[in-house]
Amino acid sequence: MEIAVVTGTSTGIGFATSLRLARHGYRVFAGMRNLGKAEPLRAAAAEARLPVEVIPLDVTSAPSVRRAFETVAGHGPVDVLVNNAGIGGATPLELTPEDEHRRMFDTNYFGAICCIQAVLPAMRERRRGTIVNVTSIAGRVATPNQIAYSASKWALECAGEALAHEVRRFGVRVVNVEPGVVMTSIFENSAEATRYDKTSPYQPIMRRNGKLRATSTACAGPSGRTQSASRGAAPGSATRTGSRWATSSPIRSTTGASSSTSGSGCSLTTRGRAPAPGTSIPRASPCRRPERAGPTRACAGSGGRRRGRARARRARRGSVRSRSPR
Repeated sequence: MEIAVVTGTSTGIGFATSLRLARHGYRVFAGMRNLGKAEPLRAAAAEARLPVEVIPLDVTSAPSVRRAFETVAGHGPVDVLVNNAGIGGATPLELTPEDEHRRMFDTNYFGAICCIQAVLPAMRERRRGTIVNVTSIAGRVATPNQIAYSASKWALECAGEALAHEVRRFGVRVVNVEPGVVMTSIFENSAEATRYDKTSPYQPIMRRNGKLRATSTACAGPSGRTQSASRGAAPGSATRTGSRWATSSPIRSTTGASSSTSGSGCSLTTRGRAPAPGTSIPRASPCRRPERAGPTRACAGSGGRRRGRARARRARRGSVRSRSPR
């Protein structure tokens, strides 16, 4: 049975991903910083008789990461790593304390890097494996009032794209998954790092961010979790969600191509594909830009308009000359 390690599994996308992978034949080691929150996942796994084992894993602590992966190594090599652990916050940069900014990077970026470095040597030697980074739409679009969070996700996005090229020759795949707003406990957990002050000069941007959170609450189902979150990011996706980059070797699909929140205008599209148990991960080319013929669209469009106007002017001059007496 292939082994998957998922970080940040107490709630939300990590919780759903652990159950999903276990249903598809993986033995899942669900990393959790606070084991006091492990009972819901253990109960869900026991009810469905799924091979999910909760292990202590604090991605901001190198000794904790080392102990966790030593525990997993006693059962076999890691085939899939899902870097999902993360923290959020919403405060203008001027008002964000430095230690809070650093804490965001320690969890969202350096925590993922630490886990990647723990599994990469064995994946490289075995010439197979999949690393999934759950980043964010904020890792593609700069988000005001969330600069620390957005910057940390941009950093992880960059690391994933570059790493895909580095490990291509070793048969290891790297996937970046960029969810939109998903109503999970990240909003509750980031309450201390979220500030709103009516007297602040940044009040308009703070208020706008508050509306975004209100919208995400409206998207949530009766249980406070979006329906699509239960179909969390699966490893080995053929393309990055919402991305302009694509890999050349998609793996065999075992699930539907997308999911969305029912009964609302909000959606989370996941193009993830879970590899079938026992199936080796193909040696995929790293993420790369689609090839284009000729000039870029912007240049082609502006040049075409200029040429069209020039032809129109020549045609008008020609028609005037043709009407003139010889």
